[in-house]
Amino acid sequence: MNRRLAIYIIAGVAGTGSASAQEAWTLRHCIDYAIEHNVTIRQAEVSAKQSEVDVNTAKWARLPSLNGSASQSWNWGRTQTAIKDETTGDYSTVYINTSSHGTNMSLSAGIPIFTGLELPHQYELAKLNLKAAMADLEKAKEDLAINIASSYLQALFNKEIHQVAMGQLALSREQYARIARLNELGKAAPTEVADAKSRVAQDELSVVQADNNYKLSLLDLSQLIELETPEGFQLSTPAVKLDLSPLTPPDEIYQTALGEKAAVRAAQYRLEGSKHSIRVAQSGYYPTINLNGSLGTNFYSTINRTFRQQMGDNFSKYVGLSLNVPIFNRFATRNRVRSARLQQQNYDLQLENVKKNLYKEIQQAWYSAIAAESKYNGSTAAAQASEESFGLVVEKYNNGKATAVEYNEAKQNLVQAQSNELQAKYEYLFRTKILDFYKGVEIE
Repeated sequence: MNRRLAIYIIAGVAGTGSASAQEAWTLRHCIDYAIEHNVTIRQAEVSAKQSEVDVNTAKWARLPSLNGSASQSWNWGRTQTAIKDETTGDYSTVYINTSSHGTNMSLSAGIPIFTGLELPHQYELAKLNLKAAMADLEKAKEDLAINIASSYLQALFNKEIHQVAMGQLALSREQYARIARLNELGKAAPTEVADAKSRVAQDELSVVQADNNYKLSLLDLSQLIELETPEGFQLSTPAVKLDLSPLTPPDEIYQTALGEKAAVRAAQYRLEGSKHSIRVAQSGYYPTINLNGSLGTNFYSTINRTFRQQMGDNFSKYVGLSLNVPIFNRFATRNRVRSARLQQQNYDLQLENVKKNLYKEIQQAWYSAIAAESKYNGSTAAAQASEESFGLVVEKYNNGKATAVEYNEAKQNLVQAQSNELQAKYEYLFRTKILDFYKGVEIE
C-alpha cells in the first residue's frame, strides 16, 4: 500500500496510547513516542529554533551599538615630553631618551539612521523564514507519522491473517478428530486419517508463518519508532467500522487542502520571503547614513600631571553623521539583485510543483477510494459465497459425497477469500481516511 496514505486508516480508529511498553500501543502512542525520539524531527526542531534566533537578531538590528575600549602602552627611547619652566610656569615640549607609558580609554556608539530599507526587509524575511521552518517541522512530523502508520497497518493486517490461520487450523483439527473417530469405528480408511493429519500439519505451518510475519512486523514498527527494545511491544486492536458514504469530489478536497498542507504553506512563505530578499539586495543601491558618537580620555607618564588631572584635562566628546554613497562596486549589487530575482522564480516554480503534486495525490487517492469501495463490496460478497460453499462441501464430505481434494480446495478458497476481504477492508479505510486528512478533518 502507498505509505503516504497509511496514517489515516489507523488514526481514524485508534484511541489514546498506554504509557507502558507492556500494554497495547495505539497508533497515536507510537507516533508521539517517535516524534519525541526521532533524530530527524529533533534536527528540524533545532533548525526552527535557529530561525527564531535569526528573527530576534533582525528585530534588534536598529538598536545602537555601544562599545568600550581601553589600552595600555609602554615606550622606550626618544620620546616627546613636557618640561615646566620654573620661572614662568609654562611647559615646553622637548625630546629626550626615557621610558614612558600611556593609558587610553574610550566609549563609542553608532546608530543606523538609513540603510536603504535593508533592516525592515531583513526582519520581515526572518519572520517568513521562521514560518517556513515551522511548516517544515510539521511536514517532517507528518512524514514520520505516515511511515509509522504504514508499518502499523501492516502489523494489524498480519495479526488478522494470523487469526484467520488459527481459525482454519481449528477447523482442520476438528475434522481430523472426526475422521479419527470414524476410523476407529471402521467407517473411514487410514488414508483419510493420514490426509486429515497432513492438513492439520499444513495449517499449523501456516499459523507459524503468519505468527512470524506478525512478529517481524512488530519488530519493524518498534525499530521505526526507536524503542530501545521490542520486548513486550504489543498493538492495540481498534474496532474497525466501515462507512460507505459518498466521497467528496477531488476538486473540492483540493481547494481545502491548499490551506491545510504544510508543504504548501512552506513554499508560500519562501516565495513571499523572496520578495523581501530582492529588496534587501536592492538596498545596496542606496546611500547609508549613520549617527556616531564617542567619549574618550588618556594619560601619558611623560607629562608632569597626575593621572586624575590628565583624565579630566584630556576628556573629549564626539558626535557626527557619516554618509556612505555607493558609486561603483564591480556590479556586486546588481548581481545580488539578479540572483534574488532568480531565486524568486525558483520558489515560484517550487510552489507550483507542490500544488501540482498535491492535486495529483488527491486525484489518485480519490480514484483509489472509488476502486477500493468496489473491491471491498466484491470481496465481501466473494467471502460470503466462499463461506457458504465451504459449508456445503463440509456437509457433503461428512456424508461421503465429496473427496478430500474437494474439501481442501474449498477450504483454501475460503482462506483466500477471507484474506482478500481483510485486505480490501484496510484498503478502503486507508483511502477514505486520507481523503479526510486532505480535507483537514481531525482524525481521532
